[in-house]
Amino acid sequence: MRTHDLIVIGAGSGNALVDDRFARLDVAVVAEGPFGGTCLNAGCIPSKMLAAGADVADTVREAGRHDVDAELRRVRWADARERVFGRLDTAAKEGEEGRRASDNITVYRGRARFTGDRRLSVETESGPVELRADRIVVAAGGRPVVPPVVADSGLPYETSDTVMRLEAPPERLVVLGGGYIAAELAHVFHSAGSHVTVVEQRDRLLAQQDEAISEAFTDIVRDRWDLRLGRELTEVSGEPGDLRLTLDDGTELRAGTLLVAVGRRPNGDRLGLEAAGVDAEDGRITVDEHLRTSAEGVWALGDVSTPVPLKHVANREAEVVAHNLLHPDDPRTMSYDAVPAAVFTRPQIARIGLTEQEAREQGLDYATATHRYEDVAYGWALEETQGFCKVLVDRRTGRLLGAHLLGPQAATLIQPLVVAQTFGITARDLAEQPLWIHPALTEVVENALRDLDDLDDLDDPAS
Repeated sequence: MRTHDLIVIGAGSGNALVDDRFARLDVAVVAEGPFGGTCLNAGCIPSKMLAAGADVADTVREAGRHDVDAELRRVRWADARERVFGRLDTAAKEGEEGRRASDNITVYRGRARFTGDRRLSVETESGPVELRADRIVVAAGGRPVVPPVVADSGLPYETSDTVMRLEAPPERLVVLGGGYIAAELAHVFHSAGSHVTVVEQRDRLLAQQDEAISEAFTDIVRDRWDLRLGRELTEVSGEPGDLRLTLDDGTELRAGTLLVAVGRRPNGDRLGLEAAGVDAEDGRITVDEHLRTSAEGVWALGDVSTPVPLKHVANREAEVVAHNLLHPDDPRTMSYDAVPAAVFTRPQIARIGLTEQEAREQGLDYATATHRYEDVAYGWALEETQGFCKVLVDRRTGRLLGAHLLGPQAATLIQPLVVAQTFGITARDLAEQPLWIHPALTEVVENALRDLDDLDDLDDPAS
C-alpha cells in the first residue's frame, strides 16, 4: 500500500486546489478522466467557445437589421471543432504533464473506490493500486443522466460529453431536455445548420429560471427550433443514423442524432463511500459548512457534493477546502447565498437570487420592476427588441432578492447586481450612488432599479 499526505480524487477543480502552498506535502492526484475535468473538456469552455461562433453566425444572418448586407456562406464545423479541442486537449495534456513533473505530486490514472478509512483502491491500466492518506479530497464530478428508454434501446445517442466532438453537425438533431445544457447546445447546432427539435416534459424551456425569462425565451426560440413541450419520449427505434423517436402522444420523430440533455448526477455512487463512512444521498456526498464529510479527514467539493453544480462554485469550494486543509484551526465556511448563473444561448440569460415564483411561494413582501433593452440608448444601437432586466426587492429592507436578465451581454450585466446582493447594498443605493456610463448597456440595469415602485420606501433599516 502506497501512503501519501493528501490524495485528491478528480482532476478538475479538486486538482486546482493544490498549489505551491502544498509543496511540502506528498500529494497524489487520482484522475479517471482528462485533466481539467468536465469544464475544460466537455462543459463550460468548449460549449461557450462553440456558442461564441454560433453568435457570430447569427449576427451575420441578422446583419440586415443594421442596414448591412451580409451573407453567411457556411459554418466550417470541422475547423471550429479543431480550433476548440485542439486548444483544450493540449491544455488538458499539459496540465497532466505538469503534475507528473512535480517533485511532490504523483498521478494515478484510473477510477478510485474507498476500501476503508482513508483507504482507496485505484483501477489502473496495470492493475489495482492500493493507497492511503491522512487526508482525502473527493472531487470526482458528475455525469449526464440517461433515461432507461434511451439507454436500454441499444441505439446510439450523444450527451454533452460527446456531442461537441461530432465530425459534422447532424442534418436532423433531436434534443431531449429543456434545461440550460439543452438550450446552449441547441443554439450551437441550429446555428451550424442542423434542424433542431427539442422534446421537453414541461410546458416551457428553462423552467427553473424566473417565469418571465422562461416564457420569453420559449416564445423567442419557437421560430428557430421545433418545440415539443409537455411531451415525454416513450420509445427509441430505427437504426443508427435514422432514429425513430416516439412521444407519449403517439407522434414519431425522425432524427439522425439524439442528444440526451435531461440533467447530470453526482458520481458519489461510484466511489464505495460506505466503506469509508462517507454519507451521501443519491450519490451526492453530504458536507458541512467547512466542506468536511461525515468521515474524519475527508473533504468533498464540486459536482460530487455541491448543491449548486457550477464551475465558479466549485472553484470557490476548492479555495475553501485548500484553506481548511492548511489552516485546520481557522476554518472558512462556504456560502451559497448569492450564486449567479448564466445560460450562453441566444439570447443570453443570467440570474442571481430568487425567482418571482420562489418569492411568491415563500410569502415574501417584495417589489418588482422590469426594464427593456429597447428603452435604453445602447439597446437602440443594437436594435434589440427582446431583452429585459427584471429585479425583485424586499420591501422591508430595500435589498435585492433576485435579478434576471435576458439579452446581449446578460452574463456581464448581472455582475453589479451580484455585488449588491452579496454585500447587502440596497436597490436605491445601487441605482443612485454610482455613476452609470451613458449610453452603455448597463443602463438597462440602472433603470430597472429606478423603475421599482415606491423606491423611496425601499430603505435599509440600518440607515
